[in-house]
Amino acid sequence: MAFRNLHCRLLALKAHLGTYWSMLLGALFSFIVAATGVAGFMLIEGWDFVSAFYMVVITLSTVGYLEVHELSAQGRMFAAFLIIGGVGSFLYIAAAFAQVLVEGRLQVLWGKRRMQRQISKLRDHFIVCGYGRIGSIVSQEIKNEGHEAVVIEQDPKLIEIMEQEGVLCIEGDATSDEILLMAGLMNAKSLISALTSEAANVYVTLTARQLNPDINIVARAGDRSHISRLELAGADRVVLPHFIGGIRMAQSVLRPTVTNFVEIAVRGGLDLQMEELEVSPTSVLVDKDLMNSDIRPKYNLIVIGIKKADGEMVFNPGPKEVIHSGDTLLAVGKKTDLNAIKEIL
Repeated sequence: MAFRNLHCRLLALKAHLGTYWSMLLGALFSFIVAATGVAGFMLIEGWDFVSAFYMVVITLSTVGYLEVHELSAQGRMFAAFLIIGGVGSFLYIAAAFAQVLVEGRLQVLWGKRRMQRQISKLRDHFIVCGYGRIGSIVSQEIKNEGHEAVVIEQDPKLIEIMEQEGVLCIEGDATSDEILLMAGLMNAKSLISALTSEAANVYVTLTARQLNPDINIVARAGDRSHISRLELAGADRVVLPHFIGGIRMAQSVLRPTVTNFVEIAVRGGLDLQMEELEVSPTSVLVDKDLMNSDIRPKYNLIVIGIKKADGEMVFNPGPKEVIHSGDTLLAVGKKTDLNAIKEIL
């Protein structure tokens, strides 16, 4: 468990540093070489710390000064290997810096760094894997509701579009532990895997569940036979877009009035919204029934269901239904009224 936690922390640090990770490794290796050199001269030649440190500096910097003291045969061999290690570390740092300049394009890199810093500060946000037909709609809906969403996408063209639109995004493979951690998986509220590949959705779900057992995961499936695989991998809910679309089209012809009303409400044609309201232990609604809670007369809201703390769902609750701590009220009403009632929850 300790090794796994250390591995996750290293991955998170690598994800946070991004392109600078190689430069950090080079600097760390240079420090190790210098420290080894000081310790080596002190042990092999018996020098004091100042003489050993000075010898390491003039050796690694290749300034060409004379030796502090005459070196023994063992000391010269040690100095030779010290020079090889020092030159190697400097070349590694130079190569890493050249990679930043050539591949990263500093201006673009600074922009990505700013975005990454912004992502690292997010808490209780949503991660959307894939910015295709489904993922783009999901991220837009989340943004319209006032929440933050981070999109993971491999297509550079889609990344460019999202950057122009101000969408928080990360370019990379969503099945990678490093990329998921870069998106803030450990601090996210939910993850939506909307990739076109069924196998990729399974792998993303499995990886995310292992890294963060508490995160809520919604996965896309293309066929009913794949639902069990995604649930077994750790998905809390599996959605079939084609199945939902087919039902919606059928309802449009079977119950057109109801369907039109729902569409108008959802798309903002009416000041109407359905919201989940979680009751905290300190809420004034705890241990009150619906009649005495004054939710209807005071806030003009309709409670159409109550999800109990144990998962039981009570539809169309009666006036004597008691509200308990941890319950989630499914309420319908105006957005202003829904925001007002949140103050007493």
